[in-house]
This record gives sequence, C-alpha cells and structure tokens, in this order.
Amino acid sequence: MRAIRDLLGLQERLGHHFADQNLLKHALTHVSSVKAGDVRSQSYQRLEFLGDRVLGLAIAEILSATFPKADEGELARRMAELVRRETCAEVALVWDVGPNIRLGAGEAQTGGRKRQTILADVCEALIGAVFLDSDYPKAKAVIEGAWQGRMLNPTGDRRDAKTQLQELAQGRALGMPVYREISRSGPPHRMVFVVAVEVPVLGGSEGSGTSKREAEQAAASGLLARLVAETTNGSAP
Repeated sequence: MRAIRDLLGLQERLGHHFADQNLLKHALTHVSSVKAGDVRSQSYQRLEFLGDRVLGLAIAEILSATFPKADEGELARRMAELVRRETCAEVALVWDVGPNIRLGAGEAQTGGRKRQTILADVCEALIGAVFLDSDYPKAKAVIEGAWQGRMLNPTGDRRDAKTQLQELAQGRALGMPVYREISRSGPPHRMVFVVAVEVPVLGGSEGSGTSKREAEQAAASGLLARLVAETTNGSAP
C-alpha cells in the first residue's frame, strides 16, 4: 500500500496520472535491478532515449514561443541550459523521484537514489513514459510545468550549484556552506563518494558522485532544489 501511495504522490507532482502503470514502473527501473534478459528493454534506458528527444523538442518549441525576438544564438544558449543533466536532476529532485527508483542492492547502498546521473536519466525516462501513455501535448504540459520557472529566467543561471549555494548563504549572512565526506566505496577505478552539505538555518542535503567534487555539486544541487520547492510552496526559511 505504501508503494502505491508513493506512486500516486509522484504522479500528482508530475501532473500526470498514468493509464498504464507499467510504463511508470518501467521509467523508474534502473538497469542494476533487472535480474536477467534484455536489460535495455526492461530498464528505463529506452524511455530515457525517447524522453530526451521529447524534452528537446518541447523546450525548443516553448522557447521559440516565449522569446519571439530572440535570435538563434540566444535560443541555443537557453536551451543548452535547460536540457543539461544538472537541470534534469534538479527537476527529478523537485518531483522527489528518489524513493521510487528501483535499484539493485549495490546501487541502493552506494547512494544511487541521490546520484545526479541516475536522477537525470529517470527524469527523461518519465517524460518518455508520459509521451507514450498519452501524447506529445500532455508531455509538453508536464515539461512546461516543471521547467517554467527556469525558462523565464531572462539570462539563465550558468553558475555551478556550489557557487549558487555559497552566494545564497552569503547573501543571507548565514556563513559558508560546510561540506563533509560521509563515505567512499567501490573499487579504485569506480569509487563512489557520498558528501553532505549544511548551511545554518537552510539545513542540509546529501549527494553522491564518482568524484568528491561531483558529490559536493550533487549535494549543493539537492539543497538548492529543496529550497526552490519550499519557496514555491511558501515554506522557505
């Protein structure tokens, strides 16, 4: 029952209730959780491929309509910012997809639910699933709902997450964000780092990555995404 409630909550946040619940589950299935057979067809990989293309088309169409006087260069810069992996991962965090991702034991134990690459992939897979479950206009509506605030930023924010978080904390006179390594695991050629970041008053977040720097960026991105969600809901500190 809890799993069903979690999936219902996720669909509420997406703004789409799936007629085919198997598509939703498919979009949340990481290759590490597939026991046998064709992992590409049983995991979210093919949906991710489709969702990436749907996202690109929708963002290009919405940008063209929103900024009719922008030249090709400006539209291209805006689009690159909106479809990059970090942005998709931030959207996935706002949707709170992590608890619903199906992972193998190893990926789950090494922080896969918070890993930027997996979050970005699942974001695109969900878009692909919405497209197949309904149509392009519905997928576009889901994208517009999640990306609208970022799209209306007149210049785009190209600072990395650590820089954004530091400037936010300093702007509120809260001091510098403090990063702390929680763990590192895996073989030397494939290490996974888990890092926590904390800012007084704003709280903290954790992130993981294949390098300490990537994990720090993921942690900062997670905290920023949470603050954006809280601001949207009117509960930010």
